[in-house]
Amino acid sequence: MTLITTRPGPGTARPYRFPTVVRRDVAGGRVVAAHLPGQNLAVALLLLDAGAGREPVGKEGLGAVLAKALEEGTAQRDATAFALAVEGLGTELATGLDWDSFQVSVQVPVDRLGAAVQLLAEAVRTPRLDPDDVRRVRDDEATALRMDWANPGPRADAVLRADLFGADNRWGRPLYGDPGSVAGLDVEDVTVFHSEWFLRPGTLIVAGDLDRLDLDALGAAAFAGTGGGPAEQGGPIEVPLPAGRRIILVDRPGSVQSTLRLGHPAPHRAHPDHVPTTLAGTVLGGAFTSRLNHLIREVRGYTYGIRGDFASSRRFGRFAVSSGVQTAVTAPALVEAVGEISRTRDGGVTEDELAVARSWRAGQLSVELQSPRAIASALTTLVVHDLPDDYHARLREALLAADVEQVSAAAATHLHPEALTLVIEGDAAAIRDELVASGLGEVTDHVG
Repeated sequence: MTLITTRPGPGTARPYRFPTVVRRDVAGGRVVAAHLPGQNLAVALLLLDAGAGREPVGKEGLGAVLAKALEEGTAQRDATAFALAVEGLGTELATGLDWDSFQVSVQVPVDRLGAAVQLLAEAVRTPRLDPDDVRRVRDDEATALRMDWANPGPRADAVLRADLFGADNRWGRPLYGDPGSVAGLDVEDVTVFHSEWFLRPGTLIVAGDLDRLDLDALGAAAFAGTGGGPAEQGGPIEVPLPAGRRIILVDRPGSVQSTLRLGHPAPHRAHPDHVPTTLAGTVLGGAFTSRLNHLIREVRGYTYGIRGDFASSRRFGRFAVSSGVQTAVTAPALVEAVGEISRTRDGGVTEDELAVARSWRAGQLSVELQSPRAIASALTTLVVHDLPDDYHARLREALLAADVEQVSAAAATHLHPEALTLVIEGDAAAIRDELVASGLGEVTDHVG
């Protein structure tokens, strides 16, 4: 007996209105806030231009170590006293790191936000950074990375990034560093990075009921004791496409699965094709209903899941596909994946596929951008990428208005199956011959 059902069609995206945005210069820094009337919780997020892109080559992982070290006490209180002060407000310091920024945030009831911002500033501006604590945090981070890198995936990710952007610059190395780079950091590396990037004012993001908050007082607390202006951000990095497709084998002897990572450079975040490119990526591989997942998972049965999408930062972007398949079907899965990328580039998308992608992407806004923390995160996007205050208010309309011609044109422009780097982490002895016979590209072995 076979059960056959029809996949449900897309629903209508729910209306969504992004809250009013307020910008204010305070005490040498800038406050960017969103008004959430009647909301009893508030979020304050200190946004610093101290992302992983600021780390020197060979010192990858500084930001991640410093994030942990901020929890080890301040110049005013030891780790225990600081933890008790934070817990007394019913909150915690949440840190985040990406290529463009370092973020520290707190979420508390509105009437406690002033005290919480004072503690946040104390941790960021005047951390204790005791040498013994820094070395312990560094060693813990290196151990965690060694454990992570023992699993399939991180090495393949690192090899792909190095091939796309070059291992001789920071963009071509892992976001959080690798076990070796983190283990090699010393106390001076951490203290110098802090003094160079964490004493600049930055931007204070606030999401909450602004009728009950004093933005000037919050900014004064966040920016006290800071100095120096914003650093030069640099423009988009021009990353040339490879002359041809190639395969890099990362040997994992005896592995019963192959980890697949396919990719090529793509536009940076501010590119005018951002919305249609995002929708093209959604149709191709960015959702469970995508072409890649339907073909590789549902039709061929090669994997539990495969994903492909565009990701971008302030200065660069990449298109990437990731999956894991049984060793025996490594070559067929790659052939099918490359073929689907080529078909999408050459033939574009259909109205039915785009309707699903538009509805899902637009509908996400009304679901995801509800909480103060989500609103604060959306405000950081405005600041980091220099977007207008009404960007999120207009984003829903832009997604719903994108048509087949625009999205197909973006696929044709920004998908480059002929320039893909295919990284396979698996049992090289078992899969090399079939990869060579596939004709997908020159096969080389990764050394290191």
